[in-house]
Amino acid sequence: MREATAFWVEAPLRGSLRSTPLPPSGPGEVSVRTLWTGISRGTETLVFSGRVPESEWQRMRAPFQEGDFPAPVKYGYLNVGTVEEGADDVVGSTVFTLYPHQSAFVVPAEAVAVVPGDVPPRRAVLAGAVETAVNVLWDAAPLVGDRITVVGAGMIGCAVARLARGIPGADVVVVDVDPGKAAVCERLGVAFAAPEEAPVDRDLVIDTSASAEGLQLAVDTAAVEGEIVEASWFGDRPVPLLLGGAFHSRRLTIRSSQVGVVAPRRRASRTTRDRLALALGLLRDDAFDALLTGESSWRDLPATMAAVATGELPGLCHTIDWRDHG
Repeated sequence: MREATAFWVEAPLRGSLRSTPLPPSGPGEVSVRTLWTGISRGTETLVFSGRVPESEWQRMRAPFQEGDFPAPVKYGYLNVGTVEEGADDVVGSTVFTLYPHQSAFVVPAEAVAVVPGDVPPRRAVLAGAVETAVNVLWDAAPLVGDRITVVGAGMIGCAVARLARGIPGADVVVVDVDPGKAAVCERLGVAFAAPEEAPVDRDLVIDTSASAEGLQLAVDTAAVEGEIVEASWFGDRPVPLLLGGAFHSRRLTIRSSQVGVVAPRRRASRTTRDRLALALGLLRDDAFDALLTGESSWRDLPATMAAVATGELPGLCHTIDWRDHG
């Protein structure tokens, strides 16, 4: 039996590479050789740091997770590879799979989504972020001409902003504490503002900052009867929020958005597979390359994940290169 290499979280802030048996593909299955994986700075950082609250241990399981929270656990969901065995119509195809960091794997054929031929494989690791952004906008339902603020210029926030800018007449501003994110926003074709310069009276404010300050800014800058969509996941952290003052008189709405299920407005007509296919098609837009801010070899993955989790390795989407794995 062949062997693959997989990344495991062994304990909070400590990971390792393990060898794992790779079975042959059976009927209805495909064998995939990984080209690239991506690190989700939000959820994966919380997992790697051991900060998934016990109440969410079952709900936050990844589709092909092994082990249990808090550790040891094999976790991840941004994987792009090449189908080496399986049905003739997909062999040789580049596919996106919600699979952890592993050099090769066997999954049911319906678990993979074919990447369009004109989408570069490394860019395709962003499919998870763009799919999340699609769901956020389905939840938020922005209108033509809306004044939209996205708080947090991370991978999800930037993806939301890039998609929202396509709404006719929309005024889209991204707010972040890091002035270095202005260059990324320029490449994405959206305006950037520091928190103290954030515009007010916004019809829609989408918080992706994963910070209490970001959510408070969203509340403070929304228009009368405006809507705040909270797209961050805070893990086990408490989130203080000031809801006095004019919160009630302004009749503000705060709602959550989460990618685990299709947004209610589209649930009757779209499956999660439809949503992922849409996201992969949207990645034909080469502006999304602005979100690919670093890469490392699979050999360095334990150290890379630790550096991302502690903030020593800043950026947006950091990709892991598996192409030279034997």
